[in-house]
Amino acid sequence: MADEFKSLAGRLLVAVPGMLDPNFTRTVVLMLEHTPEGAVGLVLNRPTEADLLDHLPGWWSAAVIPRVVFVGGPVGEGGGVGLARGQGSAPLEGWPEVLGVRAVDLEAEPGQESGLEARVFTGYSGWGPGQLESELSSDGWFVVDAAVEDVFTPDPAGLWEEVLRRAGGRYAWFATYPVDPRQN
Repeated sequence: MADEFKSLAGRLLVAVPGMLDPNFTRTVVLMLEHTPEGAVGLVLNRPTEADLLDHLPGWWSAAVIPRVVFVGGPVGEGGGVGLARGQGSAPLEGWPEVLGVRAVDLEAEPGQESGLEARVFTGYSGWGPGQLESELSSDGWFVVDAAVEDVFTPDPAGLWEEVLRRAGGRYAWFATYPVDPRQN
């Protein structure tokens, strides 16, 4: 009997310690969409040095700290995706809302008094049909509940550990896993 498909949209993929793919080592990925045809997510904890004031000045005042561009994943690098909550911008068509957060059109700048909170990403994480399920069955990811605060954390460097601690149980134990176990 085939397993019933269960979407992971709105949940987090947390890279297991020892993830070999450098694009995803110690990452936390918010799943925006997950269907039998594939999956799309954004890495929440890979800030760049690129200040939004230099690249998208109209979004700087709406951006949460740190006000930099984040690497959302290795697919479509150079393209931008914004995630936002609050009033002040229209959602991008075809992108579902998760956790009360929506993808927004970065070409339509929010008003100064919009009350919008946003984060900007270059690229995204994508999986073809069955690819993510294969990675999950080989224990490449932990799947944990997401909180809207994960998207807008002021401490992206600490997000991997924070999410694992919050998940509790065996996940909390992994939060203490050193980056390089040989240095332990």
